[in-house]
Amino acid sequence: MRVDSKQRIPGRRNFLKKSALAGGAAMLGAAGLNQISPWIWHQPLELQSNGSFWARSQPPWNPKLTEDLTVDVAVIGGGFTGLSCAYFLRCVSPQKSVVVLEARGCGNGASGRNGAMVLTMTADRYMNFSSDPSLDKRIYDLTAENIRFLAKLSTATGIDCELETHGALQVLDSNDDIGAAKAYVQRARSLGMPVELWDAPRVADAVGTSVYRGGFYDPNGGQVHPMKLVHVLKAAAQNAGARIYESTTVESVEQGREHLLRTDDGHRVRAKSLVLATNAYTPRLGFLRNSVLPLREYVAVTRPFSEQELMEIGWRQRVPYNDSRTEVFYLGLTQDRRIHIGGGTPRYSFNNRPSDSEVAHSHVSQLQRELSRLYPKLSGVAFEQDWDGFIDWSLDASPDVGCAGRHSNIFYGIGYSGHGVNLSSLFGRIIADLEAGRGEPWRQYPFVNNLLYYVPNEPMRWIAAQAGIALS
Repeated sequence: MRVDSKQRIPGRRNFLKKSALAGGAAMLGAAGLNQISPWIWHQPLELQSNGSFWARSQPPWNPKLTEDLTVDVAVIGGGFTGLSCAYFLRCVSPQKSVVVLEARGCGNGASGRNGAMVLTMTADRYMNFSSDPSLDKRIYDLTAENIRFLAKLSTATGIDCELETHGALQVLDSNDDIGAAKAYVQRARSLGMPVELWDAPRVADAVGTSVYRGGFYDPNGGQVHPMKLVHVLKAAAQNAGARIYESTTVESVEQGREHLLRTDDGHRVRAKSLVLATNAYTPRLGFLRNSVLPLREYVAVTRPFSEQELMEIGWRQRVPYNDSRTEVFYLGLTQDRRIHIGGGTPRYSFNNRPSDSEVAHSHVSQLQRELSRLYPKLSGVAFEQDWDGFIDWSLDASPDVGCAGRHSNIFYGIGYSGHGVNLSSLFGRIIADLEAGRGEPWRQYPFVNNLLYYVPNEPMRWIAAQAGIALS
């Protein structure tokens, strides 16, 4: 359901909009194939191991499920959404039994592979006002408060997730971007949002590159060690009484008043409520297949730099940043002074098949060229590690959290579109309230039970994605 309109669709959102238009055109000539496609191209459940820099800090794996269970709530997926949801479920409904089933180790997916930026707002409203600015302000306050909640939860568990809230920066590439950002900042500040417009010299002084014309600065944003945040949420969920089983793949779900989940080892889990916390992998379980476009992202990290080297590079403030182009790049600093960079050309693999080594090498080379463009002094510095993974983009970059199923007992969060590090834990909280029948206060927000734009099946999906890239 579209409840309002957006004023501007920059960067990658423009690519996705073009993909949607191209997909619609393709569907007009291939509607029949679109209907039977899921039976022709069945999506395999291939879960690649997390080979990211962050994975070095993955919490120890729990034992796998070795028995049949009957529980109140079964959560599939041990990432930010699933772990936060398990925590909040136990806080809201301590009398209910909650189990988390993770196919590999917690944080194996996007939660443990991302670019580490912690952003306010939802992706569709970041630097964009809708037709209801007062609602935009409430969403800003809600997401800023959630970042503060994560900091408190980190303290409560005694696990340092390296959450830094020194702000986040979107650097601007063109005069049009500067004009749009100036108009946005003026209106946002009139509503009480403490955002700023930085000129080119201030951006250069902060992050050491002079290639940008300016920047949009949000003091409530920041950065985090993603896998250490996974550790925080896992500990919080277990401390609250949730049971977490890892190395436990759910192969099928039989829906009903009581769901029946079957694992790869033949065990059965019966649950009154089901939570789908599987991000871009959700369609592989037979749910929300036409809601998101799984895009493959690539990230790489350098060796550690000394304080002196960072000063010579010119990166003086610990502020992560992303640019405003279609080929979005995003960068940040780890606490041991490594530079990590991700993004580049959007890539969609036919039927979500694994990326081959040649494609991966091409994308990593693109990241190397961009890093050298931004920081010429780093042109000879090789990456120490690189990795990839899926993120779930909706066609207009709006997210969706809600309830589905014939018996209204299937809950989900999806479509984070690059804002999932912060938004996913907030959605875990919303899911817990919806499951407990306490969802009314959340219904004011447009992302609750939002009907996302339709994404066609293969091969129209692949055709639309390629057309969107070509038109961008």
